[in-house]
This record gives sequence, C-alpha cells and structure tokens, in this order.
Amino acid sequence: MPQDPAERRVVVTGPPRRSSRATGYYRPRTEIDEQTTLGHTYVRSLMRTQLRAALVVSAVLGLLVGPLPLLFAVLPAAGRLEWAVLGFGLYAPLVLLARWYVRRAERNERDFVRLVEDR
Repeated sequence: MPQDPAERRVVVTGPPRRSSRATGYYRPRTEIDEQTTLGHTYVRSLMRTQLRAALVVSAVLGLLVGPLPLLFAVLPAAGRLEWAVLGFGLYAPLVLLARWYVRRAERNERDFVRLVEDR
C-alpha cells in the first residue's frame, strides 16, 4: 500500500523544552556584563548608596570640625583647650565615624553582590 506524502512523519529537533529558568530571564550579573540599561541601573544604585554614605560622613565631619575655629575665636585665652580638643577630643568621634563608614560601605557592597549573585 503506497503512503500518502501528507501522512509522512517528520522528526523535529530543537532546544529542550524544560529549562531551569524561564525563557528570556537574564541574571543581573549578565545584565551588568553586557552593559544593558538594567545593568547600568544596578551599578548606579550601588554608586548612589555609596555616595549617600559618603555625604552623610562628610556632613557629620563638617558639623563636628566646622565650628571649631569659631569656638577657638570666641575663647582666645583657652590655649590648652584648643590642644586638648584637637589632640584628644576629635580622635574618638573620627574613629567612630570612619568605622561606621567602612561598615556601611561593606554592607552596601555585600547587598549588591547578593543581588547580582541572585542568592
């Protein structure tokens, strides 16, 4: 019995239908590596949070150190007070401020890596 050409079987091959990720899904790391708009947004968000932490530290430092010349001008006879404030009084707040900034910057970077690594 001759077969009709319309009934002929055809084997179709292609990519696997089941994959671990949905089609069209890109990881954030891929977005950053390919320098897409979304990847640029990820990097800008990290830069913005780092800038915000730096501006906070700069503002606190300005408020801490800025008024000292005015204080020293108002109290000209307090020579030992100047040295005590500059020599000892500023170190503890500066160290605490620096420690806060480093911890904040590391936390921002850790959060960014967690986002990019998709964990």
